[in-house]
This record gives sequence, C-alpha cells and structure tokens, in this order.
Amino acid sequence: MNIHWDDIRFLLHVSRFSKLAKAAQHMGQDTSTVSRRLKRLESELGMLLFERTRQGHVLTRDGQKVVERAEIIEQNIQDIVALSERADNRVSGRVRIGVTEGLGAAVLAPAIADFSREYPAVELDLIAMSGFANVSRREADLAILLARPTAGRLRVRKLSDYTLKLYASADYLAGVNPPETEADLNDHPLIGYVDELIYSPQLRYYSEVSADLKPTLCSPSIVAQLEMVRSGAGIAILPCFMADQHDDLVCVLPDSVSVTRSFWLVTHEDVASLARIKAAAAFIERTVKRLD
Repeated sequence: MNIHWDDIRFLLHVSRFSKLAKAAQHMGQDTSTVSRRLKRLESELGMLLFERTRQGHVLTRDGQKVVERAEIIEQNIQDIVALSERADNRVSGRVRIGVTEGLGAAVLAPAIADFSREYPAVELDLIAMSGFANVSRREADLAILLARPTAGRLRVRKLSDYTLKLYASADYLAGVNPPETEADLNDHPLIGYVDELIYSPQLRYYSEVSADLKPTLCSPSIVAQLEMVRSGAGIAILPCFMADQHDDLVCVLPDSVSVTRSFWLVTHEDVASLARIKAAAAFIERTVKRLD
C-alpha cells in the first residue's frame, strides 16, 4: 500500500472545513483536485472516508478513525519542523495572521511595509476578513480576536481596548435634523451587521445604545458599512480607528454614545517560540498598541 502524505493533508483539510470549496480555497487548490485526491486515498485504503451530503463532506466512522491518527502524524511533522527552525533561529518562513477585517484593513495592512523591510525573509499572509481564522485548527499561526478564548493549547494576551462611536457623513447631516438624543436615532437609517451573519456577540453594538434600535442597511463587512456611511446612506457605529481616518465623517452624539471592545492576540503553543512568530507577534503588538 502506497499512501501519499499529501493525500492525508487533503483529508485533514476537508474534515475541518466540510465544504470542498472552502478546503480547496484554504489549500490553494481547485475543488476537482481535492475531490480526486480524496477518492485516490479512499481507493488506496479500501475505505469510505466521507459521506457526500448537501451540507458537505461528513466523516464516516472509518474516516474519523483515520483522521484521529492522521492528526498525530501531522503534529509530529510540525514538531520536527519546529525543532529545525528553533535550531537555526532565523527570522524566515511563512506566517499567517488572522485578523478582523476592520483592524486588518485600517491598521495592520498600512504597517506591513515596515515589517517587510525589517524582516525581508518572512512571507506573510494577512487574513483580514469578516470572521475568525481558527488557530486551534491551524488556519492561522496568530489571530486577533474580539473575545478571550478559554480552551485549546493557546497562548493569549490582551493587545488593546478600542472605542466605537456613531458616525455619519457631513453631507448626510446637512440634509436632515441631526439626532440630539439616542431616541432620535429611530428617525434615521442605521447601518450595521446582517444579524444572522454576525460571527461574534461582541459585534452587537446597537443593543447597548437602546434595545429598540435595529439597523436597516446591513452588511457583514465593516469596510462596506464604512463606505455606506461615507456615501450618505445613514448613521453607523464604527471603530474610531477606522472612521477618524476620514475627514468627511462626523461623530454623532459623541458625549452619550460610546462602545468599548478589546483585541486579544492568540498563538498556538506549538509555534509560539519560533523566531518568525515572535517577530510577527511583536509587530502586531506595537502596531495595535497605538489604538490605546
């Protein structure tokens, strides 16, 4: 029997993402390649590893047993790589950082050039999106989260608090009666997240201002929400580190509406001591600390 380790990698990714398309995207492959490699592995093992359903690929009992053993092999390989990297201690290799879309786009991305000049041998993936890359599942080496995780082999430290306030464009406010109280917000179109697509309870801002406030113009993207506000579509609760970069935006009810949240840096224990991870973590920490 000739089992290819790469086929095992495909198995592990599909077991973690279920959807072939998502697993393929994470691996930088197309779905037909992923499907073909899974079928080859099943043929070599003589086992059905997945049930193909409308909801995605679901592990069979045999598939679960294979995945449990494959994860041990994966961990051993990662340990060997880590030993090698610790031995030469060079700041080189690839680092994947998972970060919320707003912080990634407005704060980290503009600072990447400084990091690259300091560490030219480090290849960096900045996964800035609406949602979180999971460090425990090795979707990222480091991640910046909105809440402190309480489980997993993780190293966690608080990065910074940050503030969110209400914002509208100057043009929008010039054409309406600006709100003077929280109750007046009911007379304006509010911009916010799509409720069923909210990936963290920390993003439910309006309920902290007033229980009856509901956004009517919604997007899962904070960058899209920002652009809606800038276009004059309405009022939104935005991170100050994003909104204050735009001179066309005005803070609304600045003395009465303010929301505070925190950023947490999470690293998997297995890679935390690697030189490139330490360098990336230090870069993140000094960049995000500017929000204080």
